[in-house]
Amino acid sequence: MRETIERVLNETVRPQLAKHHGDVELLEVEQNVVHIRLLGQCAHCPSAYLTTEEVILSAIREVLPQIQSVAVRQEVSESVLAQAKEIWRARRGE
Repeated sequence: MRETIERVLNETVRPQLAKHHGDVELLEVEQNVVHIRLLGQCAHCPSAYLTTEEVILSAIREVLPQIQSVAVRQEVSESVLAQAKEIWRARRGE
């Protein structure tokens, strides 16, 4: 299963992330949950956590429909992430 996920990441996801100077690292697959770490610019972008999981999950599910979710392990503290989300929402007018 890990090899299949790596293939999907290489062929589908990484090219998309590279356009934004980002990447993804597959950490583990546990009980149909894929654990990843975002790298590069994606690691520091609050919206990446909101949108990349959907992109990655949908790409993986096309090949492995039994995958239930993608869990992003964050490299920033929860308080910094909350602050960034607040700024992002304010800019969107929410």
